Amino acid sequence: MSVVAPPDPTVRFRCNICGNDCQCPRDRLERETASCDRCGSTLRMRSIIGLLTRELFGDLRPLEEQPVRKDIRGVGLSDWVEYATRLARVVDYDNTFYHQEPRLDITQIGDDIAGSCDFIISTDVFEHVLPPVSKAFEGARRLLKPGGLLVMTVPYALEVSHTVEHFPDLHEWCLEGDAVSGFRLRNRRRDGVEEVFENLVFHGGPGSTLEMRLFSRDSLLAELRAAGFSEVRIADEDLPEIGVHWPCQWSLPVLARA
Repeated sequence: MSVVAPPDPTVRFRCNICGNDCQCPRDRLERETASCDRCGSTLRMRSIIGLLTRELFGDLRPLEEQPVRKDIRGVGLSDWVEYATRLARVVDYDNTFYHQEPRLDITQIGDDIAGSCDFIISTDVFEHVLPPVSKAFEGARRLLKPGGLLVMTVPYALEVSHTVEHFPDLHEWCLEGDAVSGFRLRNRRRDGVEEVFENLVFHGGPGSTLEMRLFSRDSLLAELRAAGFSEVRIADEDLPEIGVHWPCQWSLPVLARA
């Protein structure tokens, strides 16, 4: 009688950000858990870069092995420094920020930069944009050249049919309190009504990145299409050679073409 060996719990892959040969327990391959011993890349970060290089160059090799193409123009929205630094050596790329230089407000794209980019990376940013979030999707479409690529992630839920806006009437607002006593948001709506919200959700530490909404998957895809994107899809495929094995079906990357 033959004995079937249990599946190997160790996943072996090459990090497509730093080029490190990695071994990682399968249960560490989670969206936000570091699984490369050298650069600390997570499943989410490797998937973003893998999807980008596959679309731009046709393969999943590490960034340092990709051809230098300074004719390709792209921007990131508060991207992770480990891949941002390496990506800037390969293409004409700037990592931009809302709160510091180089600044970019994705909801306000002027004529001087409209249609200037071949790609945009936005990873877990649009859930923090002030309402209405449709302006951010429209800004991304406006920034891209025809056929340009948006590679993005946002946390989204499968069990809700529509995006849940936490502060739909945000107008004149401020945060009060601190990490000890707790934060609250005070808002004066356009009609003059005052609101106070408690039990706020922050990403990356209280007071830094307030969650403005929880997307639903279907509403996220609808926002992209309404902004003028085509070829919109959830990139749910595994990319085992770079250590991308999705353990869930929520908050997966999204690809869209302008």
